[in-house]
Amino acid sequence: MLSKGHLHMTSRRPLCRPLFLASALALVAGFAASPARADRCDDSAKELANNIDRLKVNFKAANTVYLTHPLAKELSVACRGDKYSIELYAKGERKPSQDFINLVGAMAAIVFTVTKDDTTTGASRCLKRMGILRGDKITMRYRRLNLECQRTKTEASIAITRGKDE
Repeated sequence: MLSKGHLHMTSRRPLCRPLFLASALALVAGFAASPARADRCDDSAKELANNIDRLKVNFKAANTVYLTHPLAKELSVACRGDKYSIELYAKGERKPSQDFINLVGAMAAIVFTVTKDDTTTGASRCLKRMGILRGDKITMRYRRLNLECQRTKTEASIAITRGKDE
């Protein structure tokens, strides 16, 4: 016989097992329902290849996708650096032609979702500032994009990045 102040305790174990099973099934169903996503670099490279004539995806190494185009010596799109979320790199002749600048502008417009006029203007300003007065390395900011242009005796390059916090 139970005394008057005695509480009858029940175990929670019978309730835990079905609750755990239900949460595990919901988690598995959530992962199975979501489609596999490609890397942002892969998506950007495919979009570039589809929208720009004569541009081809060459190969992928680590977080970088290398591209080829007749106007450029080297092209690449890189993702997830320590200070940037995505980077576009292009290398061409020492004195870049207007076609090369337009190519870089069109690529940057697609990768960074900024207007083509703005990206072409930024690339043109950066590449044309290199010279005797300002030197062979120019770093500038235009329309929330970081542009870094360098020049050697035989070639010029431009790297366009957007910071992680933007």
